[in-house]
Amino acid sequence: MSSRPTVVDLFAGAGGMSLGFEQAGFDVAAAVELDPVHAAVHHFNFPTTATLARSVVGLDAHSILQHRKETNGKRGVDVVCGGAPCQGFSLIGQRMLDDSRNQLVRQFVRLVVDLDANFFVFENVKGLTVGKHRKFLSLLISEFEERGYAVTQPWRVLNAKNYGVPQHRERLFLLGAKVGFPLPEYPEELTDGDPDLFGSTSVRPVPTSRDALEDLPNNECFAELMAADSVRVQNWRPESEFAREMHCVTDDCWHFGYRRKWDSAMLTSSMRTAHTNISRRRFSETPRGEVEAISRFLKLAPNGQSNTLRAGTDSARGAFTSPRPIHYEYDRCVSVREMARLHGYPDWFRLHVTKWHGARQVGNSVPPPLARAVASSVMRALGMTPQRPGQTLDLGSPRLLAMGMTEAAKFWNIEVPIKRRDRKNGARKRKQHEIEEERLAAQGC
Repeated sequence: MSSRPTVVDLFAGAGGMSLGFEQAGFDVAAAVELDPVHAAVHHFNFPTTATLARSVVGLDAHSILQHRKETNGKRGVDVVCGGAPCQGFSLIGQRMLDDSRNQLVRQFVRLVVDLDANFFVFENVKGLTVGKHRKFLSLLISEFEERGYAVTQPWRVLNAKNYGVPQHRERLFLLGAKVGFPLPEYPEELTDGDPDLFGSTSVRPVPTSRDALEDLPNNECFAELMAADSVRVQNWRPESEFAREMHCVTDDCWHFGYRRKWDSAMLTSSMRTAHTNISRRRFSETPRGEVEAISRFLKLAPNGQSNTLRAGTDSARGAFTSPRPIHYEYDRCVSVREMARLHGYPDWFRLHVTKWHGARQVGNSVPPPLARAVASSVMRALGMTPQRPGQTLDLGSPRLLAMGMTEAAKFWNIEVPIKRRDRKNGARKRKQHEIEEERLAAQGC
């Protein structure tokens, strides 16, 4: 019987929220993710978690609970967490939660109740808190209250940079508890860029882009990374406190999570990008901390933080590539591993081998240090002391990291749930973009 509380992660993606909860001392009993490619990556990184590659629509609690380890005789789970995709929200009428476009949010509420969770954490975009969206948010809170759950008020938008992440990323978090249980408090800020008048601060400085990336070898120095996403690196010595934690060479880098068996000499998720000479010239001429005029990519400031890393779009919405920032030192966009560092993912954590899927998996996820801070607040509300596990886990098969949509769907024994990427159309758009670059260059733009 496990002494660690349990959590179910809905809309789990590659596992940013799962990792944060694990590092706070929870066991991730199950993760539900519709996209089979993302589900495969989650399964690689969390081999003891029951990964369900399916929609939450029609999913019953028994299908989840049958995978849960018995914990203190409890019928359900301690926590349900997740962030329902918001692109299809409808904000019309008094019964917004009944609209089919809002069904994923309604399904989250249903599963919190059906899983008999004592606590829940709901994460979503900051935009849900402004304008007419606030009415939707109020209805969502009322829905929880009608189902026997209280919500910590006032709700808050948290910025990842205040929780040890070198990225400005604001997200709404709703924290709730079953009536009769203490409500979780929002976590206190851990990092801040503004020292007080005496030059000191009660919290640590926010890690910078340089802290996150300086030790990572330049992927353009390795011919292997033209066709592969990983290469062995000699004499890798992270120096900043942040980099040392990400590379798992500090005493507390695993927090209350399970250690993983991994090869620390491998630079992963680092496939190179073939930029045109015109793009490289524009990147080199863009001042650090400013946006390049044509691509609209931010060039990182070494002593600042990244802007919000975004996911691009999936196959059903055009398959547009994630807009990755420009490296502060090299005339190229950051690699997926560099995105992962800017998001707070440790180096053992693997992402899909392609830049397209890997970048989406980072951009769609909750930064693990932010998730860990929130999960630690829930742990305190539970009245439990987190325990460090003695077990070390093997990671999954590398095959899970290289599956396309069709292969991944076959692996999970499901039909392909997402429209396939239009590669020909994507290639045509890229060619048009290159032609436009040449035209602008000829005009001196």
